[in-house]
Amino acid sequence: MVDMELTRIYELIVILYAVSVLLYFIDFVQNNRKANSIAFWLLSIVWVLQTAFLILRMFETGRFPILTVSEGLYFYAWVLITLSLVINRLFRVDFMVFFTNVIGFLIMAIHTFAPLETYTAVQSERLVSELLIIHITMAILSYGAFSISFVFSALYLVQYNLLKKKKWGKRLLRIEDLTKLDYMSYVLILIGVPLLLLSLILGIIWAYIKYVDFHWYDTKVLGSFLMFVAYSAYLYARLRRGIQGKAIAMWNIGLFLVLLINFFLFGSLSNFHFWGS
Repeated sequence: MVDMELTRIYELIVILYAVSVLLYFIDFVQNNRKANSIAFWLLSIVWVLQTAFLILRMFETGRFPILTVSEGLYFYAWVLITLSLVINRLFRVDFMVFFTNVIGFLIMAIHTFAPLETYTAVQSERLVSELLIIHITMAILSYGAFSISFVFSALYLVQYNLLKKKKWGKRLLRIEDLTKLDYMSYVLILIGVPLLLLSLILGIIWAYIKYVDFHWYDTKVLGSFLMFVAYSAYLYARLRRGIQGKAIAMWNIGLFLVLLINFFLFGSLSNFHFWGS
């Protein structure tokens, strides 16, 4: 019972970690100081919780807890968070913090959900199921963000055509202005991309634990990574190439078709994914 209660706290740490990584990604792309500040304090909370459990484990075992695989993974994640917080505070290398904590999130997720030596068979099965739930939730949230972004882009094109044809009327007034539609579409993709990345990380961990014959070339895996690359390319085109307006809206609509193909077609062809079962 105590082990499972501790695991609940570990899961809370993973969730806080995920939100922190999401906010650091927003700062990475937008140079958003508010997002950076909130991410820093969330990561600090994660560090405090991890440090408390590390000290508790030291008192329980009477030694420095790094001798087992589970302890090693936990200490590794703690070191990554500690170094990223210290370097960020002293040198303000914000982008390093984002990339470092993607790795840290991966390590902490493996420590929390992988059936290592401290868990019974029943506990391991329960943790794997909870890992799947978190993976699916993050994936669906990212799909939701991409879908609403698609709606904003579609409205952008409608509004653009109405203005171009000079069709003034109630319909034109009820749709938001082009700048706001374009910005909201971008913000939703900005949120969806890191959510999809975190979902992929958790999904791969789950697949390796659950299926001995898991293959990277499974259609659902390839389709999900294709989606991640495609939406990341959207952000690159917008931020680095300066593509905006009608061109980027058309791009986003095309990306939504990729999403639908991945969700329905690739899911049905997958050998293991639940959407294809």
